[in-house]
Amino acid sequence: MATSACGSRTDTGSGGTAAKSCVDTSGDSVKVGFLNSLSGTMAISEKTVFDSLKLAADQINAAGGVNGKKLSVVSEDGASEPTVFAEKATKLISSDCVAAVFGGWTSSSRKAMLPVFEGANALLFYPVQYEGLESSPNIFYTGATTNQQIVPALDYLKEKGVKSLFLVGSDYVFPRTANKIIQAYAKANGIEVKGEEYAPLGHTDFATIVNKVKGSGSAAVFNTLNGDSNVAFFKEYRNAGLTAAAMPVVSVSIAEEEVGGVGVDNLVGQLTAWNYYQTIDSPANKTFVAAFKEKYGQGRVTSDPMEAAYTSLFLWKSMVEKANSFTPDDVKKASGGVSHDAPEGMVTVNGENHHIAKTALIGKVGADGLIHTEWSSAKPIEPDPFLKGYDWAKGLAG
Repeated sequence: MATSACGSRTDTGSGGTAAKSCVDTSGDSVKVGFLNSLSGTMAISEKTVFDSLKLAADQINAAGGVNGKKLSVVSEDGASEPTVFAEKATKLISSDCVAAVFGGWTSSSRKAMLPVFEGANALLFYPVQYEGLESSPNIFYTGATTNQQIVPALDYLKEKGVKSLFLVGSDYVFPRTANKIIQAYAKANGIEVKGEEYAPLGHTDFATIVNKVKGSGSAAVFNTLNGDSNVAFFKEYRNAGLTAAAMPVVSVSIAEEEVGGVGVDNLVGQLTAWNYYQTIDSPANKTFVAAFKEKYGQGRVTSDPMEAAYTSLFLWKSMVEKANSFTPDDVKKASGGVSHDAPEGMVTVNGENHHIAKTALIGKVGADGLIHTEWSSAKPIEPDPFLKGYDWAKGLAG
C-alpha cells in the first residue's frame, strides 16, 4: 500500500478540458455508479455503505428522481484493492456513462481513483472520514476531515487529562498521515507518544503489538486500524487484560456496524470519534433509522460512513437541481452553500474545498452494542482539510 505523497495539495483539475462526457440525459433516467468493496478485508465496512446508498436512491426515485429523472444504479465491487477501484471507476465513467460515482473507503482507494476522476472531469462523492491534506475539484468529501474528527478526539483526551498515547494503525495512507498529525498535536500539547505500530490491512495477529501497548504504560491508545483487523486487535487487547477503564482506546474507523463484528464484550466502554451515531435523537435521524431497518431488517444498525454516503446522494441531487444540469462543471459551480437536513444534523457544502461542515461527536460503546454520545461540538465545524487554522500543523501539508 502506498504510504507516501499524502501531504501534497491536489487542487488542480481538468477544468472541463477532458474528453466529452458520455452521460445520457435524453431519456427519463440517468445512471449513477456505486463503487464499494463487496469482497475482501474492507467488505465488513463497505457493504453497509452500499446498502445506505441504495436506500437513498430508492427514496429519491420514489419522490420523483433528480431533475425529473429516475436514478439507474450501476454497482461495482472495488474488492478492497486500490487498483481495482481505479479500474472500476474508469469503467463506470467511460463505459457505463454514469453522472456521478459514490463510494470508496480507504485513502489508498481514493488516491487511486483521484487521477481517474480529474482526468475525465467526472465526480466522485467519497463518504468516509480521512486524513485531510487534500482537496480535489472532482471529489466531494462528505465524511469528516481531520479538524472535524481527529483533532476533536485529541482535544477530548487532553481535557480528560491524558498525557501519553500509543498509536496503532493499518499500514496505508490514512493511518500514516493521521499519525503524523497526531504526533504534531501531541508535541504542541505536552502529550508523549510512547509508541507507533502498524499492521497490514487484513492482519490478524496482534499479540506482539498488544504486548508493546501493554508494556508502554500509555494513558490511552489512538486506533486507526481499518476493516476486520479491528476484530483481532480488540480480542487480543481484552485477552491481554487491557480494559477501557485502565487504558481506553479511541477509534476513528469503528462504527456501529463493526461493533457486532468485533464483539460487544470486546468493546464496551471504548471510545469512538465520528459525526454520526444511530442514537442521535432527532426527527431526521429517527426517520432514517426506521427506513433503513424497514428495508434491511430490524437487527441492522446505522453508522457514520453509511449516513455520510446516504447524505451524499441527497447533496448531489440538490447540486444538480440548483445547477439545473448534470454536467460536472455546472454541478461544481452550484455546490457552494448547498445544505441538507441530514440524519447527523444540518450539513453545508464548502464550494472552495468540496468538504462539508459537520458536528464532531465523541462516543462510548454501550452494552447494547450502540454508541452513545459522550461529547459534542454542539454545532457544525467548518472543514479545514489543510489545518490552516492550527499553528502546530504548519509544514504538514508539504
